[in-house]
Amino acid sequence: MDKHHQHLLLQHHQHLHHHQKLSLAKSSRQSCSEWIFRDVPSDITIEVNGGNFALHKFPLVSRSGRIRRIVAEHRDSDISKVELLNLPGGAEIFELAAKFCYGINFEITSSNVAQLFCVSDYLEMTEEYSKDNLASRTEEYLESIVCKNLEMCVEVLKQSENLLPLADELNIISRCIDAIASKACAEQIASSFSRLEYSSSGRLHMSRQAKSSDGGDWWIEDLSVLRIDFYQRVMNAMKCRGVRPESIGASLVSYAERELTRRSETGHHEHEQTIVETIVALLPVEKLVVPISFLFGLLRRAVMLDTSVSSRLDLERRIGSQLDMATLDDLLIPSFRHAGDTLFEIDTVHRILVNFSQQGGDDSEDEESVFECDSPHSPSQSAMFKVAKLVDSYLAEIAPDANLDLAKFLLIAEALPLHARTLHDGLYRAIDLYLKVHQGLSDSDKKKLSKLIDFQKLSQEAGAHAAQNERLPLQSIVQVLYFEQLKLRSSLCSSYSDEEAKPKQHQQQQSWRINSGALSAAMSPKDNYASLRRENRELKLELARLRMRLNDLEKEHICMKRDMHRSHSRKFMSSFSKKMGKLSFFGHSSSRGSSSPSKQSFRTDSKVMDRTCASTD
Repeated sequence: MDKHHQHLLLQHHQHLHHHQKLSLAKSSRQSCSEWIFRDVPSDITIEVNGGNFALHKFPLVSRSGRIRRIVAEHRDSDISKVELLNLPGGAEIFELAAKFCYGINFEITSSNVAQLFCVSDYLEMTEEYSKDNLASRTEEYLESIVCKNLEMCVEVLKQSENLLPLADELNIISRCIDAIASKACAEQIASSFSRLEYSSSGRLHMSRQAKSSDGGDWWIEDLSVLRIDFYQRVMNAMKCRGVRPESIGASLVSYAERELTRRSETGHHEHEQTIVETIVALLPVEKLVVPISFLFGLLRRAVMLDTSVSSRLDLERRIGSQLDMATLDDLLIPSFRHAGDTLFEIDTVHRILVNFSQQGGDDSEDEESVFECDSPHSPSQSAMFKVAKLVDSYLAEIAPDANLDLAKFLLIAEALPLHARTLHDGLYRAIDLYLKVHQGLSDSDKKKLSKLIDFQKLSQEAGAHAAQNERLPLQSIVQVLYFEQLKLRSSLCSSYSDEEAKPKQHQQQQSWRINSGALSAAMSPKDNYASLRRENRELKLELARLRMRLNDLEKEHICMKRDMHRSHSRKFMSSFSKKMGKLSFFGHSSSRGSSSPSKQSFRTDSKVMDRTCASTD
């Protein structure tokens, strides 16, 4: 073959990504007649995948060691037909190899180089049989053209999917994977350098635009077309090369969205299971490199597909390490078990909560693994508060489920430490919903639920609701009323601003604590119940009286503010002093030993305040 042919054979256009494939005519004989020697009759027929090529022995044996050996073995019988079984690339690629043997020009591209590389090995078209043979030509194209272009490498990997295991044995796949990883890493470094700038002090730093942009990561979409085993090898190679974890994470998200959406439509559950498990295994160890919603999406799919236990536990640990960023919709993972089970995955959420409570320190720069469960550190207080609110919302969402037994409800409610909740309104609401739906609970079960609530941490509105809530055990209602009374007395005490009233109030609180405490074991259950009912009524009456006093005080404060605007005279100051004396007296009267002042005292105190307001008009 002359130099001109050699030059034409190596022609390429690096900017082309999708090359037009050479078509094989339906009739191989007709196709061959276009380029074989028409004036020389054929002396051998090559059969490939049902297609017959009428060719000549001499051009073939001069380039192909395999055909030369077959012809030599049948020299005596003068073989005229050879069938080539399992030829890589089939009839279309054999036609190109035959053209090469005949010296016919064609273009090597990223769409056919992998097949030509494999067929040159199959036909033994090496330098041993001819100089500048097909093996060396494809090797040169792969090394000097394909491995310098990431898109071409991806195309070769796609073409290699149907050439296994030969393409792997010939290192075509590993070379393309290494080239992709090197190229991506180099472009990322170049992109980072291009965004370096000097600050006013003369120090180099990354510009804001660089931090927020994904420069150098344009390859993410290109890799999404690879099949999962090739993609896994590319990602691992990138990790070894030092590609940024954020870029790895972005690529995983892109790949999962493309593949899992497509697979769910076609219903290939086994392959989808492999994809989920592989992506989980590829997730970087660093936190926050993928959105938590993406992790929950993987977990949902893992639950649905029943993936490996290790894969699900890994996802649960990762989610637990950043649970404060989750939403209620994230936590509502549907259950795909039998009909008698709960609507949502309760056990999965419980394990996530345990991982959150036992996670490592809040410092994201800690060199230790973020999934170390035995770390002495705990989540930050702000993260704990966020998760507590999230859990209470979750409890309220799952409470109406008729199949949710008490043990599982308690499991979620008790998963966080006691200090996680500063307000128990959300927990109370969830428990009330559970009691409303599960009306057949025993008294002991109701007590278990009510013990979860710290009634001192209820808001005024929630406390008022609980005080009238007949679904709660009677003891709990008594507790609510007791703490409501304490809050009102505290409000009154702060309004009086009288230091002498506080010791007496403390004594009175102490007496209430004794009255509302554990009842005597010597009392019968009937007497216990009667005593609780009586105490309940007394508490309600006392609360009503205290509210009346608080209202009167608020009216008095309004009068005082109005008077301060009307006059700045000594007469006003004198009347103001008198009123303060009366208020002080009122404060003393409220702190006396009796915990149930008469209605007459309320009326008297009210009249005193009315006169006080009137005296300044």
